Amino acid sequence: MVSAQALLDGSTLDDSTVIARSLGRPEMFAVLFDRHADEIFRYAARRLGPEIAEDVVAEVFLAAFRGRARYDPSRPDARPWLYGIATNVVAHHRGAERRRVRAMAKVAGQRPGSPADAFDERSVERVAAGGLRPRLAQALAGLSAKERDLLLLVAWTDLTYEEVARALEIPVGTVRSRLHRVRAKLRRVLGGSDPLSLESMA
Repeated sequence: MVSAQALLDGSTLDDSTVIARSLGRPEMFAVLFDRHADEIFRYAARRLGPEIAEDVVAEVFLAAFRGRARYDPSRPDARPWLYGIATNVVAHHRGAERRRVRAMAKVAGQRPGSPADAFDERSVERVAAGGLRPRLAQALAGLSAKERDLLLLVAWTDLTYEEVARALEIPVGTVRSRLHRVRAKLRRVLGGSDPLSLESMA
């Protein structure tokens, strides 16, 4: 039996219903934040670093709150929508992402005992925290922004191809064909390894 309090606080409602109810009761939107903020933070931290990730989460949920009246009520799970917003917010921080990827790629080229060891150790820790290996970072540095968005949404979330398509607002066929091309490109750089099968991409 569902309690009256559970109905009031939204814990038993799907995302779509929470968003719809938040139109009349804005405080209900906090339910969506509580459900998904940690997941969006982890994604943003992997892409941009933890220092920027908190700001990204704030921007994502502010944009979602402001745009909630346009949410498609036929979608019970709001995560593709939120990841789509997150991808757009990451684009505004593209310079930070480029610097992060280049720094991680640089780690791969450093030799042990070099003067940059102190930097390297910090960078390696960031790489490990972000789930990226240096050689993969080198490969990612060679991708376009759109290619990186697609690959990392597939690799770092549990969204289906259909949900990734909704997040990026592209046809699912485009997701499949673009992903095929990106994987082929990275396999060449990684010596035949499938980027989506690497432990670092799990």
